[in-house]
Amino acid sequence: MKISLIFIFACSVLTVAGSCTVHTEDSGYAGRHDEDGWVLTAYDYDTAYSGVPVANGTLGILPWKEPFSVRHIILNNVSDRSGPDMVNRTVRGINPFCLTMKIDGKVFDPADKYTGISGWKQSIDMKNAEHVTEFTAGGKIKVKYRFMALRNLPYSLLMDVEVTALEDAYLEFANSMGVPEEYGPATRERKSWWIEGRKLDVLTVSAPTSGGRYEVAAASTFITGARHAGKAECISGQDSTNAGFVRSGTADRDILAVSLKKGRTAHFSVAASVCSTADFSDPWNESVRQTVYVDRLGTEKIIEGHRSAWARLWQGDIEIEGDTLAQQAVRLALFSLYGSCRENSGLSIPPMGLSSQGYNGHIFWDAELWMFPPLLLLNRDLAESLTDYRFDRLDAAEKRALAYGYEGAMFPWESDGFGEESTPVWALTGPMEHHITADVGIAAWNFWCVTRDRKWLKEKGWPVLKAAAGFCADRATENPDGSFSVTGVVGADEYANNVTDNAFTNAAFSKVLECASKAASICCEKAPEKWNEIAEGLKIIRDTNGVTMEYSGYDGRLIKQADANLLGYPLGAVSDREQMLRDLEYYESRVDTVNGPAMTWSIFCVQYARLGNAVKAEEMFRRCYLPFSRPPFGALAETPAADNPYFVTAAGGMLQAVLNGFAGLEISDRGITRKKSVMPPSWKSITVKGLGPDRRTIVVRNRNAVAGQ
Repeated sequence: MKISLIFIFACSVLTVAGSCTVHTEDSGYAGRHDEDGWVLTAYDYDTAYSGVPVANGTLGILPWKEPFSVRHIILNNVSDRSGPDMVNRTVRGINPFCLTMKIDGKVFDPADKYTGISGWKQSIDMKNAEHVTEFTAGGKIKVKYRFMALRNLPYSLLMDVEVTALEDAYLEFANSMGVPEEYGPATRERKSWWIEGRKLDVLTVSAPTSGGRYEVAAASTFITGARHAGKAECISGQDSTNAGFVRSGTADRDILAVSLKKGRTAHFSVAASVCSTADFSDPWNESVRQTVYVDRLGTEKIIEGHRSAWARLWQGDIEIEGDTLAQQAVRLALFSLYGSCRENSGLSIPPMGLSSQGYNGHIFWDAELWMFPPLLLLNRDLAESLTDYRFDRLDAAEKRALAYGYEGAMFPWESDGFGEESTPVWALTGPMEHHITADVGIAAWNFWCVTRDRKWLKEKGWPVLKAAAGFCADRATENPDGSFSVTGVVGADEYANNVTDNAFTNAAFSKVLECASKAASICCEKAPEKWNEIAEGLKIIRDTNGVTMEYSGYDGRLIKQADANLLGYPLGAVSDREQMLRDLEYYESRVDTVNGPAMTWSIFCVQYARLGNAVKAEEMFRRCYLPFSRPPFGALAETPAADNPYFVTAAGGMLQAVLNGFAGLEISDRGITRKKSVMPPSWKSITVKGLGPDRRTIVVRNRNAVAGQ
């Protein structure tokens, strides 16, 4: 295989040879989508439906298929004791979009013959981060609305509505706010102010979280006229009669009414903010202030700022030539990852992102091992927020180590906003899944490798690495033969509890000890000599055929997900080609293909691509997302048998399959390097934009691309 590699700032060319079969399954993609992969569209209102959230790293909003409907709002890093296990759990936000519509006095009901729905269409515009729905109501009104979690205003949301009369009609829109069940009693008010000679009506709601830890407040207002999209008129069309909106309301409802002549179009927005005492001492007034701010600036300017912020994010992008389905899936993975975090926030990403309360919104190894690497390659600022999350909670991890009798820092398996362990007490993963500490340390080292930020390493990276290495060294036990073992752990394969010498745990401990020693040298600190001794002596067990055993006594039973195979990638502890192949072939048939998560096949894809086996690499790539894709947009569930999208962990794995597998990118001590790799023959090229600190563009071209593809 012959590969040419040229890096330049404007356009780099990288050529890869490879061959494999092409699969054309479209599981999870029920709609038709644009060729460049930016817009996903659904047309069948009656088909199975899994929504995709739009989020800004602070708030996530999950629109649903029913007109104007929102399943819930998710708040990042706002949690209280609740749920069946009574652990700290992410709180759903107050929903400021409970919009209903009346047509000529009758409530719009999609199932009703008179007001029924037709021409339904829903799109996710990933470039502009807008969730757009269109439909016709009762044959009389054409409606188009869009939801945005404003990237430029992290505590604000916007619903933009356009209605066109197909016949003369009188319309009435009523908006209220929904308070989830995990709150205490709510206070509701509709307040009016005169600001700069103009009346402003604002709907407000506030309520305490179930345990009383936080107060959450939301405010919303209708925006019409000159304040809407910078327009002098909110009604357009040939006939200018009956052009005005009429405002009214009650204590818990804001009402907007308008008469429309046939052919006329009306525009309005609902601007909303959701704040809490987790971020503001006075969330009630702050939520109103931010809503007033949107009203004063006008929605056109606000939307322009939102789109500009997303344009900056999309400087880090992946383009696939020759496979539209893969392009859509990869773009949706990036969109979901970017929406789940934000720069300078010091927040990390839970497994379900901001799509739901799945896994209680806790932070797992998912953040460091699966989501962090693509962010580090494509968007340093977002990646840094994930490292800040751990550094800011280092004290809590050190206290936890002390509580369990260990040195250093013992990071929690399920971290809540305080950095404390929040795993339900019935799960052994909480007290025993210790590779998380090594995962955190390795991520810190990789951040240094890519950024070469010495100030960051000395002030933040080294303290995390030192504490992680201190725990891992103390956790290891010396054997009579001079080797070291780690007993009583849960590895990446969570079907195996309380085992000894788990392959991934030992290899991760070894790597973080090595990385910490290197960091010490760079920071002019002295690392204990014992660290290197333990790193070299930690046991990796192999059977008589040379296969890496998952743990001491492993007998070939079913496993949840890749564990021993993680030594080949991302740890790099196995580099011998034959060893890697033995491990891949052995464990492929032992993975739970029904209840196992998607990331196993991402790991297999990376390794087969680097081994030059394009057939197996493409097979594993398809397996890492198609069985997990849910209609109509391709939202990823956690397992083939689950229906709990959006599983952002799987998105991170799939992105690594493309970036680290097919494109061959590697994060090493030398920064971002590249290994030989192959890609599917139907792919003509992969373009990676915004790579690394200098924001390079590289193009990986496939010399063996199938003709005509």
